[in-house]
Amino acid sequence: MKRTTTLFLFLFFYASLGWAQEKNNVLIFLVDDLRPDLGCYGNTKVKSPNIDKLANEGITFNHAYAQQGICAPSRMSILTSKRVDKIGVYSIFTPLRSVQKDMMTMPQFFKSNGYKTISIGKVYHHIIDDKQNWSLHIPKELNTYASPENQLLLDSLKIEGVKKGPAFEAADVADEGYKDGRASASAIKILKQIKKDPFMMVVGLSKPHLPFNAPKKYWDLYDPSTFDIPLRKQPTDVSTYATTHWGELRGYYGMPKEGHLDDETTRTLIHGYYASVSYIDAQVGKILNTLEELDLRKNTIVVFMSDHGWKLGEYGDWCKHTNFELDTRVPLIMSRETAYKKSKKGLTSDALVENIDVFPTVAAACGLDLTDVDGKSLLPLLDRPKKKGDAGAYSLYARGDKIMGLTVTDGAWRYTEWRDLKNKKIHSSELYACQQDYSIQNENLVDSNDHEKVLSKMKDLLYVEYPKDQFDFLILKKKSKKKS
Repeated sequence: MKRTTTLFLFLFFYASLGWAQEKNNVLIFLVDDLRPDLGCYGNTKVKSPNIDKLANEGITFNHAYAQQGICAPSRMSILTSKRVDKIGVYSIFTPLRSVQKDMMTMPQFFKSNGYKTISIGKVYHHIIDDKQNWSLHIPKELNTYASPENQLLLDSLKIEGVKKGPAFEAADVADEGYKDGRASASAIKILKQIKKDPFMMVVGLSKPHLPFNAPKKYWDLYDPSTFDIPLRKQPTDVSTYATTHWGELRGYYGMPKEGHLDDETTRTLIHGYYASVSYIDAQVGKILNTLEELDLRKNTIVVFMSDHGWKLGEYGDWCKHTNFELDTRVPLIMSRETAYKKSKKGLTSDALVENIDVFPTVAAACGLDLTDVDGKSLLPLLDRPKKKGDAGAYSLYARGDKIMGLTVTDGAWRYTEWRDLKNKKIHSSELYACQQDYSIQNENLVDSNDHEKVLSKMKDLLYVEYPKDQFDFLILKKKSKKKS
């Protein structure tokens, strides 16, 4: 929606919540490529006890959505509370500050308000993004393999010009043998050092992003024979813009360049994804335990979120890069001590919320006045989870600079338009009924006579944010340096 949100909560309100005596802290777990496959979201196979415990101490949003199903634009959107089309970057190749030098970001805002701002691991996609606004910046590490065999293999592949090694690994190493274990160790060390200072810390956990590298003990939690093979049926009557060739996975060593994956490889990859989820779950647990030990939990709002979803073989596709529910719906959990003390069981909300709402929410939780953002504070929902949310949640995906895919969901339906920006016309459109499992959308109902009223309603909802005659979108690219 076209709105400027002004967020201010009076100190007496926080006093009534027991938060007025000292500045509140912010701890955000920003996870890469995680769809809502967690125990607290009803997945009975995945082992995520620490994240489930956090959910039981706060509120779980069942209908949370990313603004684009790809890392860099989604993360820029989260950290500015601006929709992707306001930022103008739709790919992973352009750092934020190369094109938006004056746009307010979360670390910039909190640092200007006297907070220590800490970035650990993958927060922005690019390590150079917003570096000046972090009090402490521990950049993400490159993907690493722990087994000597894969290290040698990767070295030999690089000589041949191949950039990616195997798509998974299960080395028998400690958590610190892979980068997310080292990230959590850094977070714990820093928390102990800054415990007396107000802080805004973002811990960027790289898994379950490819490659699915996790210590063997997390692979051992699962029996791959129990994993179902996803339905490989492609959506009906959609344009080629709607789906992808999942080149991200195909680029890894041993993955086929064409066609579907066989059942054995499919199960192995699902196994690796779930092992990676359990691995990052353990890191979340370690950091939250430290927060408790340091007596910081009482005045810290904790957010657990993902930059976007992921496909695990559904439609015969993998990875993200689409406007489908699987790629846009994300887990979002918020917890503060005052909320979970009122309830013996975690709260859930079916309100439509978006990742751009996180920045306004944590600002409001700290009593800070934030303006000129596209998101809204979710604090009212933390105490009244049955409160109604927005009418729609919006995402987009650009196919180059000539095609823009715009999508909206109302929780029951999803409508998508692919707009031809050059010829200023709608190239194609899609209408899906959202299944109860919020995942598979196989039948495009846009031409169904039985759904004309629904189609009209969903079009109107999309046009609230993206008017039907809008074919001009801000598209910014990093300027290449001229050779001398």
